[in-house]
Amino acid sequence: MRKNFPSSKNWILLVFAISILTNSPVLAQKFQPTLESFKQYTYPEWFRDAKFGIWAHWGPQAVPRQGDWYAKQLYQEGSGDYKYHVAHYGHPSKFGYKDIIPLWKAERWDPEQLMALYKKVGAKYFVSMATHHDDFFLWNSKIHKWNAVNMGPKKDMVGLWQKAAKKEGLRFGVSEHLGASYTWFQSSRGADKTGPMAGVPYDGTNPEFEDLYHPKTADNDKEWLTNNLDNQKNWLTCITELIDMYKPDLLYSDSELPFGEVGRDMLAHYYNQDISKNNGKLEAVYTCKLRASEGRWVQDLERGAMDSISPYPWQTDTSIGDWYYRTGQKYMTGTQVIQMLIDIVSKNGNLLLNVVQTPEGDLEPDVLAILDVIAKWTPDNGEAIYGTRPWKIYGEGPTTKKSQEKGRFGGVKDVRPYDSSDIRFTQKGETLYAFCMKSPAVDVKISSLGKNSKLSDKKIKSVSLLGSKEKLTWKQEAEALVIAKPAKLPDWEVATFKVEFKK
Repeated sequence: MRKNFPSSKNWILLVFAISILTNSPVLAQKFQPTLESFKQYTYPEWFRDAKFGIWAHWGPQAVPRQGDWYAKQLYQEGSGDYKYHVAHYGHPSKFGYKDIIPLWKAERWDPEQLMALYKKVGAKYFVSMATHHDDFFLWNSKIHKWNAVNMGPKKDMVGLWQKAAKKEGLRFGVSEHLGASYTWFQSSRGADKTGPMAGVPYDGTNPEFEDLYHPKTADNDKEWLTNNLDNQKNWLTCITELIDMYKPDLLYSDSELPFGEVGRDMLAHYYNQDISKNNGKLEAVYTCKLRASEGRWVQDLERGAMDSISPYPWQTDTSIGDWYYRTGQKYMTGTQVIQMLIDIVSKNGNLLLNVVQTPEGDLEPDVLAILDVIAKWTPDNGEAIYGTRPWKIYGEGPTTKKSQEKGRFGGVKDVRPYDSSDIRFTQKGETLYAFCMKSPAVDVKISSLGKNSKLSDKKIKSVSLLGSKEKLTWKQEAEALVIAKPAKLPDWEVATFKVEFKK
């Protein structure tokens, strides 16, 4: 059985208990578990400069090769996952998700090789899933037996990912999806309503497996985040263990900051332990969803992007395909990832991109090809991404004017069609970068840099094309900066122009 955590109402006892459990001194408490206290938070420069992270949204649910939410949907009679499960594994009253877990061996997983690849692609931070809604922990938990050291791969996946990230000089983060698990997994407690197995309970009703499938919730406990205090305390215990064991640079919750005061206890501890870890300097990043951060943490938008420049750093989390491996899935192109990254960075955001792994742990040739496109673009164009800040506007062109498809959890959709008149901007010091979002077939015209533009208060000294030694022909006219189409464009779809101004 898992242990319950001390009452969240007694912050001092909470801190003292943590210090005893972790054999560490009581931390200097800069942050208290209040929204007012979190206003002290300042965004670390490493995160603001990094711009691009890669995520391993990976675990036992990849095994059936059917995509996201398999652990829930195999218990939903009539669903595609239910039909697949019955056909390939048997009825969920006899063979349930608990029996999928041992099939996850990750036998071709090489974290060091993958991390070296992700660094080459241009990622500056890496995020490992720690637990999904399936309540299976990928770390060496001492409080929950359903973990990857005891079962399946028999490895500390979080620890090995972290070791590989440190070796390559990447910042390391973890994602927790546990908050939604308590209600999400209640489907395992059902039974077929029709057919030969009607009324036969699924294996989630077996008390022997309650520590995986969770206790039965009350009739009024059906929302994304449980309202049950015992479940909330259980979440706090588990996430505190994760924080204290790995001390991640970034922690992601697949929800709003969970559970009111309980979640605030977690966040205050996360920030405070990071200050202790870094000798008085706060380097931690916490990301959560569906709530304006107001500077207290990083707002995360799933499968979406801001539609304007945010005053606060933010993050898009998305995937090149399905969240988990699915046979025959369609992936983004490398160019789409590059365009998405640029659009996000121009609006003061970061991109966290899930790279879909097979159940065995390696990458398909299609995925490797996508990463290769990005890896070829990054070395010449990275100076216009990393360490930059937004300009006066994020861009110009059709995608800044016409209505765009909404993203899933905010703003506009992360992947959108662009044409060569779509421009995005970033700046670094006195240097401005202008991205032509699709390879130009004619001269490039940037109206924001015309002599008459209210945005252009300096004369241009030089214009160059990143990745090219060709001397460009350009002229700053009244209505636009006009750049003659280069004789030879680089071998990628998005062209980056570097604009220097006269002092």
